[in-house]
Amino acid sequence: MSNYLEGLNPAQREAVENYNGATLIIAGAGSGKTRVLTMRIAYMLQQGVKPYNILALTFTNKAAREMRERINSILPYSALRGMQMGTFHSVFCRILRAEAALLGFPEAFTIYDTADSRNVVKAIIREMELPEEKYKPNEVYSRISLAKNNLILPDAYAANAQLMEEDSYTKRPRLCDIYKSYFARCRANGAMDFDDMLLYMNILLRDHPAVVEKYGNLYQYILVDEYQDTNFSQYLIVKKLASIHRNICVVGDDSQSIYSFRGARIENILRFQKDNPDCQIFKLEQNYRSTSTIVNAANSLIEKNTRKLPKKLFSTNEDGEKIKVICCQSDKEEGMRIASDIHTTMYTKQAAASDFAVLYRTNAQSRVIEEYLRSKNIPYRIYGGHSFFQRAEVKDMISYLRMAVNPRDDEALKRIINFPPRGIGDTSIERIEQAARADGVSMWDVLLAKTPSEMGVRGTAVKSLGGFISIFQEISARSSSVDAYNLAVEVANRSGVIQHYRLSKAIEDESRLQNTEELLKSIKEFVDSEPTEGEEQERDKSITAWLQDVSLLTDMDSNAEDNTPRATLLTVHSSKGLEFKYTYIVGLEENLFPSNRGAETLDNIEEERRLFYVALTRAERRVVLSFATSRFKWGSITPSNPSRFIKEIDPRYLEMPLGLSASATDDDDDDMPIHRKTYNSNFQQPTSLTTPRNEPPTGFKKVVQQSTPTPSSSQDLAVGKRVHHQRFGEGVVTNLETSASDTRVTVDFVQGGEKVLLAKFAKLVVVQ
Repeated sequence: MSNYLEGLNPAQREAVENYNGATLIIAGAGSGKTRVLTMRIAYMLQQGVKPYNILALTFTNKAAREMRERINSILPYSALRGMQMGTFHSVFCRILRAEAALLGFPEAFTIYDTADSRNVVKAIIREMELPEEKYKPNEVYSRISLAKNNLILPDAYAANAQLMEEDSYTKRPRLCDIYKSYFARCRANGAMDFDDMLLYMNILLRDHPAVVEKYGNLYQYILVDEYQDTNFSQYLIVKKLASIHRNICVVGDDSQSIYSFRGARIENILRFQKDNPDCQIFKLEQNYRSTSTIVNAANSLIEKNTRKLPKKLFSTNEDGEKIKVICCQSDKEEGMRIASDIHTTMYTKQAAASDFAVLYRTNAQSRVIEEYLRSKNIPYRIYGGHSFFQRAEVKDMISYLRMAVNPRDDEALKRIINFPPRGIGDTSIERIEQAARADGVSMWDVLLAKTPSEMGVRGTAVKSLGGFISIFQEISARSSSVDAYNLAVEVANRSGVIQHYRLSKAIEDESRLQNTEELLKSIKEFVDSEPTEGEEQERDKSITAWLQDVSLLTDMDSNAEDNTPRATLLTVHSSKGLEFKYTYIVGLEENLFPSNRGAETLDNIEEERRLFYVALTRAERRVVLSFATSRFKWGSITPSNPSRFIKEIDPRYLEMPLGLSASATDDDDDDMPIHRKTYNSNFQQPTSLTTPRNEPPTGFKKVVQQSTPTPSSSQDLAVGKRVHHQRFGEGVVTNLETSASDTRVTVDFVQGGEKVLLAKFAKLVVVQ
């Protein structure tokens, strides 16, 4: 053990050995965060902390698995037995199953993945006869998800005037009704989506003090990885569980907080010291991954952010190459030059294709890059594609297995009630669904309670329904007495799925049969596998346990390992946590990176800057930045300006194109509002879930288009004056702060709320 500690640098060792009390570990990019977290847990165990008193929370199963394996390499198996280490959802799911009765849920509740949830939302929108062009299922589901992550239940949503006003403004006034119906339907189906697991965990801890005491005393030491990515809901759960012993250790990097669109709140890590005044703070500032040039360039960029914890990364690695900037005439030229540079580097540096990554802001940018990589015969993969478990035939079998343990799961039932075809058509399914809605119960409950004729079901469907119900009554009764594999084989055979694929003459069904067999193989491996070190010896081998493992796979975990050397194409968001020898960041243009919406407020632009920081710090040896002066968009060539982020890097670390300096990337015509959403010290629920992009009211827009008002100078502005902004509409000036370089104008906009703008860029027009 001492040998491992000796391999740590002084800052890392301090963070490992001081494990009592509240602790904030600020871990810069490439600073050995996982190693420190692993060593800290191993050291705690060696010092006598019981493994079952440790709770370690991560965002991916991969991270939890890696940490457990590292600890296993140091300590014997017995030292880890009983320790809880996993994702927020997997750990809380176990607690929710154990305490399900307190919440009115079955212990074997179904976990809806994102596709299931969106299907339910889509069905509700159709039932309410709402226009899908306005009530887009993805957008509605995202809105509901944000509400849940901010612990806003349907009734509270409907009672919140600001939320209702936002929905009215976006022409979706019935969104609260969809949310209410969706929430009720999940409960009736005995199902929770990913957001529900956090929501109900909060409800459990809020309403049952005995549960807080039980788990608060059990988990005496709590460690949270990637704390900057936690949302409001996760923050409250961790705070509640740590309230008894107060041994809470959070690890993260505020400079890599890039998931606000998922509800992540940088405030959680920025305010940790205020929440825990007696906390210890350790800074891991030595970057082991990148060259000094890359680290120094990243520092010079991120220091432009105002909301950050003080730290300065350094590297003792070689200086390395300067960051190369490529200026292209078009996106096609950009794709060609990136592919050529990769091809040349592969041969001059004897590098493998897998050493290269191309990062972009949006998925749509990959097409042109792919085209030119193929032309150079450079193998590549798109990171973040559909996983095995998202294939239709696999989801069909999983739906059968979900029905076996929870027949009230309407989404699973609708998917498989007529697959393989049984003569139960859409009309019959719709009548069953209508009968269930009328009685306020699940479709399975209504199938057991009513005859087919009472539901309006006729013809061949009557006999088929009888057989379907009979099979699932028998299978459901056996689901808890046989292991996952035997139950899955029985379901695959008795349902007719295997026979259907075998008798089919379609070539595609041969592949579907192979995928179904592969699924059964994976269940067999689950049943036969020995418990990993640190797990209980008597492992749960039920179908419920297997379904839970599959349902809780994260985006990162779903990317299958591929040993074929390939270049990696991925969005910057997907790149977090990864590293590559040679990194290309493409599309560095205003309104692309930073995105158009990202440039609206200071909070947004700072997150975009953090996103670029993440992209830069993925690289080990070399970074290439590229931008195009024109890009093909919506059927026409659109001119574009270089990203402000290029200018924000210290020019000492850049290799600019001939004839172009870093200062040439400045764009004085950009208006950059300075807006910051603040939360009070007790983290009350935000009243607004999003800051909508507001356009001027229709009538006003016409007036503006007829004449072009001259922007007012800062001398014309005064508190109380009404002004108009091109993007945010009309508002009233509430404050002015004049400095040597510019004037900061605080405006309370009718639609956008309060924002602070720089007068030089804002182009405010005083409304007479």
